[in-house]
Amino acid sequence: MLTILLSSTLFTSNALAASQVSATIDKNPVVVNESFILKITIDDDVDTNALNTTALLKDFIVGRTSVSSQTSMVNFKTTQTTTWSTLLLGKSAGNFIIPPLTIAGIKSQAIEVKILAENDPLADKQQDIFISTEISTKEVYVQQQLTLTVKLHFAAELKRGSLTEPTLESASITQIGKDKEEDTIINGRRYRVIERTYAISPKNSGEFTLKSPVFSGEILVPSTRRNNMFGFSETKPVSVIGDEIQLVVRPIPETFQGTWLPSNLLAIHQDWQPDLATFKVGEPITRTITLTAAGLSEEQLPLLEMAVPKGLKVYPDQAQLHTGMSSGHLVSQKVRNFAIVASKPGEYQLPEISIPWWNTVTNRYQVATIAAQKITVLPNSELEVAPAIIKNEQNKVLVPAKTVIITQASWLQWLFLALWLLTGLAWFISTKITRSTAVKIAKGDNKNNNAYLSLLAACKKNQGLAVLSLISPWINTLQIKAGKKITATLDDALIEINNNKFQNEIELLQQCYYGKEQKDWQGNTLVALIQAINKHGLKVSKTNVLSLNPR
Repeated sequence: MLTILLSSTLFTSNALAASQVSATIDKNPVVVNESFILKITIDDDVDTNALNTTALLKDFIVGRTSVSSQTSMVNFKTTQTTTWSTLLLGKSAGNFIIPPLTIAGIKSQAIEVKILAENDPLADKQQDIFISTEISTKEVYVQQQLTLTVKLHFAAELKRGSLTEPTLESASITQIGKDKEEDTIINGRRYRVIERTYAISPKNSGEFTLKSPVFSGEILVPSTRRNNMFGFSETKPVSVIGDEIQLVVRPIPETFQGTWLPSNLLAIHQDWQPDLATFKVGEPITRTITLTAAGLSEEQLPLLEMAVPKGLKVYPDQAQLHTGMSSGHLVSQKVRNFAIVASKPGEYQLPEISIPWWNTVTNRYQVATIAAQKITVLPNSELEVAPAIIKNEQNKVLVPAKTVIITQASWLQWLFLALWLLTGLAWFISTKITRSTAVKIAKGDNKNNNAYLSLLAACKKNQGLAVLSLISPWINTLQIKAGKKITATLDDALIEINNNKFQNEIELLQQCYYGKEQKDWQGNTLVALIQAINKHGLKVSKTNVLSLNPR
């Protein structure tokens, strides 16, 4: 009988111990999109899944819920409690009621909570942490880039946290640069600010909602435990959401033709290095073309190309891309260098370069251009001059002779010139007497062909610039044998040879010397090509065949 009475007493005591469920919130009022914590505590050890928060979804955004249990014994009396901590965010401003929640058949009390609008004068005094956003424009075209600047303000000390990216349906979103940090004072309260900028490019037209980032983390707060003699801080979970932004995305205008480039401002310009006045044959000159556009990404900028007339060779470099912020707008830039080399003097017309684009400020079609330009190429006295040709009275080619350029008259030069003329005259008379010698020279004996041997030597020594200057003299000797018109320039020589492998090798040689990144050139491949061409010679002209045995 006593045992039954004791058991009944213990059961009644436990039932009474589990008859209390309390509900509290850590702050009131709170601000829209700012988190606060709802704590539900029951004085018993119950199932951690006993709390159902579905009733809170009507007026609040429900975040994560953590559960903790505690057991204590004082004077042989055991006390057990279970606490649920749920993160809540108000959806809109107003007065709301957190409804009673039931645990183990016992209900908590209802709580009135006031949600302040962000522009409420009391809001700044209430918020320990909040997000502000700034967007470059709320109305854009398809593929037009806009920028979103997100600032996370916090007055408490952060323990840890993470900031998600903004989201927008059918759009590409990329962070620009690194996070920036600064301190600021708002209504007399100091905040630490982390700033992050995103570039957003919508892919489809229509009306969309841009959802701002969400911050979730923990902040340090003073401990509320009575037995915390050392004053250690505790952590408190926090969460905050930025405002949603409504966007209008316009389609591509039906009248637009070409590559779609929607931009606030697009410009193209050129620079020359060195100055055009110093442009000479055989010397490279660099033309730099720069395309700058606001509201476009690097990937959207079109390919920069350059066409040149015959007589000029162009060697483009890899384009350089840059992206940055200017006055709150994304600015992208593409820079490309073109090395130009002329093979003969004269005037050349460089064609116009045009880039069509759509001005998003004026809503008009525009074209950015670099006007057509004339450049003058001067002779280069430092390059070797092609040998002159001497003919006899029968108009037969005898032998190439070196050209002598007299830059200053002096008695030594005049003496040299007289001796040279006498020697030439004596040699000319001797060739009339010894016709077999002229025949041998007309055939172009390879053993005595100085241009050919010099060209091979330059190739074997990997002397690329010397090779370029010796090709024309060598082709002259082959043309003499074939009865063709003498070639004057390197381009004419390449046309005369008409050999794709040879032309490719010469272009590779020029690229090694005139490209932006100069490379070492090896002449082994060109040696074999020159030997093969020299062996077979050029095709003999049918209209002007040399007579080896005139009668």
